[in-house]
Amino acid sequence: MYNDDFLQKKLAQRKEQNAFRRLKLPSGKIDFCSNDYLGIVHNNLLNDEIDANSKTGSTGSRLLAGNYNLIEETEQQIATFHTAEAALIFNSGYDANLGLLSSVPQKSDIIFYDQLCHASIRDGIRLSFAQSFSFAHNDVDELEKKLQSPVSNTANIFIVTESVFSMDGDFCPLKELVSISKKYNAHLIIDEAHATGVVGKQGEGLCMQQDLQDEIFCRVYTFGKACGCHGAAIAGSQQLKDYLINFARSFIYTTALPEHAMACIRTSYNTFPFLNDERNHLQQLISYFQRAALRFEKLSSSTPIQIVMVPGNDAVKEIALELQQKNFDVRSILYPTVPLNKERLRIVLHAFNTMNEVDQLVKILS
Repeated sequence: MYNDDFLQKKLAQRKEQNAFRRLKLPSGKIDFCSNDYLGIVHNNLLNDEIDANSKTGSTGSRLLAGNYNLIEETEQQIATFHTAEAALIFNSGYDANLGLLSSVPQKSDIIFYDQLCHASIRDGIRLSFAQSFSFAHNDVDELEKKLQSPVSNTANIFIVTESVFSMDGDFCPLKELVSISKKYNAHLIIDEAHATGVVGKQGEGLCMQQDLQDEIFCRVYTFGKACGCHGAAIAGSQQLKDYLINFARSFIYTTALPEHAMACIRTSYNTFPFLNDERNHLQQLISYFQRAALRFEKLSSSTPIQIVMVPGNDAVKEIALELQQKNFDVRSILYPTVPLNKERLRIVLHAFNTMNEVDQLVKILS
């Protein structure tokens, strides 16, 4: 066997932090963990509508053998739904952010990003030649101070954030960000991953809910959460789409998603806008959980992502284990995924969860 003991040091450090990650198989417990917010996967809402004869492989990248009618039709459907001139599909939300942020900002540009942005955003920024600076979470005042500094006298300025933050469950101050981006002639990029399907009357996301889509450079929509399938799309101008086709390496140099994946995305976009009962029930569960008095600090959130703060890897893992032993699939989020002493339970509410299930969960945490 090959001697790869040089890996042991980093693994040992992770174990010492009680933060060693392991893969787990589905447990059959009550789901308060997945991002299947509307229950599209739980209730198999797409399966009966997918053509079993859809090809399972695309056989190449979009620029070679991997382009086909259905993927272009799906892009047009997404662009129309999100009122954008064009949309370009990527294999995942990670790939979309990586391709966008590594290719669009140039060496003479500067990027300001919320310090709680997802790893895919941060990794895309790291691959860019542009300068980058974080600003405190949702702190528009700090962002403006940084925009006023001499370092921001550059060719192009980009502001990057998420509409719903995956580890806090809160919204970005979108109206203020649009205002400040116009004031400083900055290009605003919004990742709608955790808003797609959930936020807005038809699940159109925060940008459209607030009718600000035309004020934003581009938006990223991912399908692996409420949409119940796989992939992502960047919505913006036709010029941006052309640019990404030419310069986004995570688009150019990867095999395209197959017809079967496109059929799932199209069916999801024909389904989730009409799941109003599910969105209404979800909001009832959210309101109930937010009103509940718990023995731990609870972050304010009007989204399915509910955060219960339990500082310390040992402490939060202990509470998560207690919940799992009582048949609730709730996972702990550990340092270094979140800052030290900001460890937490990430409780995800779904349209298929019952009020009684949420009430049982609350009682354990109370």
